[in-house]
Amino acid sequence: MYADYGGLRMNFDKIIAVRTGKTVYKDGGRAVKVFDGDYSKSDILNEALNQARAEEAGLNVPSLISVDGENGRWSITSSYINGKTAARIITETPERTALALEALVNAQLLFQSYKLPLLTALKSKAARRIAAAEISDKKRKELSGLLDTLPDGDSLCHCDFTPSNVVITDGGEAYVLDWSHASRGDAAADAAATYLRIKFESEEGAQSYLSLYCEKSGKRLCDIEKWIPVVAAAISVGKSAAERNFLLSNI
Repeated sequence: MYADYGGLRMNFDKIIAVRTGKTVYKDGGRAVKVFDGDYSKSDILNEALNQARAEEAGLNVPSLISVDGENGRWSITSSYINGKTAARIITETPERTALALEALVNAQLLFQSYKLPLLTALKSKAARRIAAAEISDKKRKELSGLLDTLPDGDSLCHCDFTPSNVVITDGGEAYVLDWSHASRGDAAADAAATYLRIKFESEEGAQSYLSLYCEKSGKRLCDIEKWIPVVAAAISVGKSAAERNFLLSNI
């Protein structure tokens, strides 16, 4: 299979995933994520740096191999993890949904137990995104005020943790992908982000996730619910119209 990358034709084994603005290819024992031209150099280097920090902390993440650029197109090459995403397991074998969600929550609680102080503060990032969200000035002021009252926290937060971003190997190990939005902050905010992203696909799945997360983490539901309007506005920036409208309906 050939792919155009910065005007060059690259030969890859197969496409692993296609997402907005990026395509992931398998290349032997490597996974190559190729970005379109809308991503800046700083975007790519920040994602690679976050992944490297998670890897160096000892978490189960694909090993970073290289960052490459050619004619305005960038790619991140990592080790290929042989397994299935939790999303694929849920789709292909619905009877294993509970097990997949448990693996998801266990992986989230594990990385949230880590502290990586060099990451961007979650509240600072949320404030910038709320400023850019497509909401009224009145709502923006309300959310900014609410954000000020919420805890800072110092947990490692993925901020884009969904069933599509965790690969479960045949041996049952969970590897976490896509660290571009990682930050340090309150773990409840990270859970709120996961809840909203799952809810966009499945209300039932989102409620199952939230119940399991609260049970395993010991966090109160109300502590996560406080974050939902703030997180919904923050992650709405740059989304498709359908997802943006859904997220803004939660503020």
